[in-house]
Amino acid sequence: EFQVETMFKAYCGMYGGARHMAYTCICASGSNGSILHYGHAGRPNDRILTKDDLVVFDMGGEYHGYATDITTSFPISGKFTKEQAQVHSAVQDAQKAVMSRLKPGVSWLEMHRVAERTILKHLLEMGVLKGGSVEELMKHDMASLFMPHGLGHFIGLDTHDVNGYPKGGPKKDNSLGPRWLRTQRILEANMVLTVEPGLYFNDLWITASIKDDEKKSAFVDQDVLRKYINMGGVRLEDDVVITEDGYENFSVIPKTIKEYESVVGKYSPVCSPC
Repeated sequence: EFQVETMFKAYCGMYGGARHMAYTCICASGSNGSILHYGHAGRPNDRILTKDDLVVFDMGGEYHGYATDITTSFPISGKFTKEQAQVHSAVQDAQKAVMSRLKPGVSWLEMHRVAERTILKHLLEMGVLKGGSVEELMKHDMASLFMPHGLGHFIGLDTHDVNGYPKGGPKKDNSLGPRWLRTQRILEANMVLTVEPGLYFNDLWITASIKDDEKKSAFVDQDVLRKYINMGGVRLEDDVVITEDGYENFSVIPKTIKEYESVVGKYSPVCSPC
């Protein structure tokens, strides 16, 4: 993982003119992909990648003081398994559902809910969740088991930029899920944000979340969940600016499973591990 981080930093410097990173690189492989801010000093990108790994690479260079924050997720083999494809498709659909609605006047809180509903729909189709409709699952905060973070945040001179909750802004929704949002504002033209839904299988978090809640526990099919629990997860993150009538996506990266499979392993890195 650390060698991947090093190659990314070298590429940003050599081809992008970015001397610094905007934040500590997250180069998570396997089950580490379910750790949201992996890569810090206590877990310093030190796992050895294996051939079946799905990776979550959350990294961004800083250029002229401005931050980028982009996340890609893909199998290092270059081929998605059935389960990996299901998880990736769920997150991609959530991101597409949000982006199709982005424009001035839209509530960022509601966009978070759109992402949650899309993730829950896919979890029902996968069989991980059972025994309830999407709306019933929403009432029991089931999305928080699998996407324990907000949809995105402002980005600019800081990676998590300021003014998420200004005076006079919407009253903060502190329910499970929305409480993690770094802003709940109504979108305006020229706002720059990340759009980063995710779907993770963190055994400790899921177990703790349903341990003392019989209703939540009843929604989870433990046998099906075991098929995904060591996968880690998927996060897809783009940086966008809200325009007068929609948005512009600044992130030029693979999006679909087909696009990832067409490029992973096909090109030589800027430098090779020793």
